Amino acid sequence: MMYEYDEPVYLISVVAKSLDIHPQTLRQYEREGLVCPSRTDGKMRLYSQKDIDRISMILRLTRELGVNLAGVDIILQFKDKIDDMENEIVELREKVAKSMPISTNTALAVRKNVYEIIIFGE
Repeated sequence: MMYEYDEPVYLISVVAKSLDIHPQTLRQYEREGLVCPSRTDGKMRLYSQKDIDRISMILRLTRELGVNLAGVDIILQFKDKIDDMENEIVELREKVAKSMPISTNTALAVRKNVYEIIIFGE
């Protein structure tokens, strides 16, 4: 069965085992506001693949780079803002493309990497 990326389906025990961490660590991340799993009517935590990827990033930052949880929080906030801005850029590009005829030999914008946009003109 295939689930959506942000569909909460994994129990805390499954996530803890798959990431080789203690369930209490996941509870701490939730208390710190670093991850926000969904809850069932019975108050059981359910994690999505998106949550698991976020927890994996937290673990990389803390274990491999030595970042403390306060630093992780700041990094994740910046990452979320960048993601929001990238989504906004995509939406704005679509609006511009719909409202502005573009000749075939002119590219409106090309994304070079995550943080750079190159604009070409005639």
